[in-house]
Formats: sequence, structure tokens, C-alpha cells
Amino acid sequence: MNETKNRYFLQLSYHGGPFHGWQIQQNAFTVQECIENALSTFLRKPIAIMGSGRTDTGVHASMQVCHFDLPDMTLPENFLKAVNAILPKEIAIHTIRKVQPDAHARFDALKRSYFYRIIFSKNPFLEGMAWQLFHRPDVNRMNEAAQFLLQYEDFECFSKVHTEVNHFRCKIFEAHWEQKDDQLLFHITANRFLRGMVRAIVGTLIEIGFGHKQIEDLERIILSKDRTQAGKAAPAKGLFLSQITYPTNIYLD
Repeated sequence: MNETKNRYFLQLSYHGGPFHGWQIQQNAFTVQECIENALSTFLRKPIAIMGSGRTDTGVHASMQVCHFDLPDMTLPENFLKAVNAILPKEIAIHTIRKVQPDAHARFDALKRSYFYRIIFSKNPFLEGMAWQLFHRPDVNRMNEAAQFLLQYEDFECFSKVHTEVNHFRCKIFEAHWEQKDDQLLFHITANRFLRGMVRAIVGTLIEIGFGHKQIEDLERIILSKDRTQAGKAAPAKGLFLSQITYPTNIYLD
């Protein structure tokens, strides 16, 4: 007789600085490994999780989602408090929600959003969480160029090479820069992202903002499907996974 399983979504955040990315790897300190160890320790049984997607070394998440399965049992009221006490200070679980048994944190995600933070003066409170530039790029030029991203779906030019994917198609719904106090934020939302894609886009748009590339060059770069034509990837420390959207009918509570 098959044991009844309940599936749960965890919503969490983490400072990516100390970690070698999200995904478990040999001889590397990863977010996924820390969460699995904490859940397994508290629940006293091996627990495996599946994230909505990977983040690279040094990339942060103000919102990440993962799922895991448990036998039919009632979770104790102190579940979040206890698991957070086991986790390192750089990871926090905020909510746990029961979902449909076949709900999937990765495959059911409709949209994913990132933002990238740039600062222009030294800020000890954003150390390791922003890219500091000493000159201001032309935000209007960068926003004009960013509109080309909404017109295409093949972004091989912004993907890390030797990536194991079936295709390079992504539907980008939003891409724009926002000036906020002494920060410059790039917002981007798509149905999926390729490895290194957002950092490559940011790096390319910054080159356009400084006049090293022309606005029209972004369209040429996209059509080239050649990573060497795009700009250098922006540093990982300024990038945040910030939102994941799911169909509301997958939640059971």
C-alpha cells in the first residue's frame, strides 16, 4: 500500500555571499544542501527539496521557492522557528504552504523576476549586495535598449556557454531601469532564464549606458546568438531573485 504524501512549498530568502550557488555539488557549500540538512535534522528523516531554479555563486534571493514531500502528518506549530534556528544566519524560511500533490516549484512557475542593484558611493550596509560604479551611465539609453528584449525570444547570446539546455527561448515580460535615491535598479521578469542571462544583460546595457556600445547594437547582439558579442557579465553580488509567480489553484491552504 502506497504511503500518502503531502507536498509543501517553502518560501525563503538568502544572502548568497557565502554559498557556491543554490544546487548541491560535491565539495561545495550550497543553499540547497543547508536547507535539506536542516529539514532532515528537524524531521528526523532524509528530506530532498526542489527549487524553482538555480542561482549562481554569490547571487542572492529575496524570494526563492522550493518544494518537499512528507508522509501524511501534522507539522508542529514551531516548524518554521525550529528549522530557522538550525539554518545558518544567511538563510531564512518565511512561509510553508501545503500544495497539490503534483505541484512543482520549478515547472509550475509562471513568471520569475530578478532585480540588479548598482550603487555609486560606498555603502557599508550594502557591502556584498550591490555593484559599485564610480560614474553614472545614461539610464535613458539603457531603457531604450532594454525594449529590444521584449521583441525577441532566443537569448543564446546571453547564456553561459556549454550549458545543458534544450533551447534558448525565454519570454521576457518586463525589463527596465529605475533610479531610486542613490541606487540604480534593473528589473526583469520572464517565464524562464538561462544561466548567467541577467548578469550578461546588465553588463551589456551598462556598456550601452556608457556609450561603449550603441542602442541598436543590442538587437544585433541578440540576432547574433553569440555570447562573445554581448558585454561582460555584471558581478554576481548585485543580483537578486525577487519574485516567483504560481497559479493560485496549486495551493491547498
